Amino acid sequence: MTSREDLLEKLKDHFDPQASKGMQAIYQFDITDGDNYYLVINDGTMEIHEGNHHEPSITLSADKQTLKGVMEGNISGMGAFMSGRLKATGNVMLATQLSKLFKR
Repeated sequence: MTSREDLLEKLKDHFDPQASKGMQAIYQFDITDGDNYYLVINDGTMEIHEGNHHEPSITLSADKQTLKGVMEGNISGMGAFMSGRLKATGNVMLATQLSKLFKR
């Protein structure tokens, strides 16, 4: 399994449907050293798509290592954001929801 497939599987495995009840959002991930993808969160469900969504709720930009560290809890999302390693545009409040949507 490639590192990209591994990351996508981790997202699926750690997604908490209960945490996304009543939520509708599109998270665009622009990976500076890899492929882009986006998550569609819709009332307890999550779909993962490759590429770019035409109207994301939030766009997060980072390199693979930073994103992996944030998703695994080894890097603070706020720390990565404050240091410039993670950039967010759109509804940045949705970025704070990510830790609730994915169980460790």
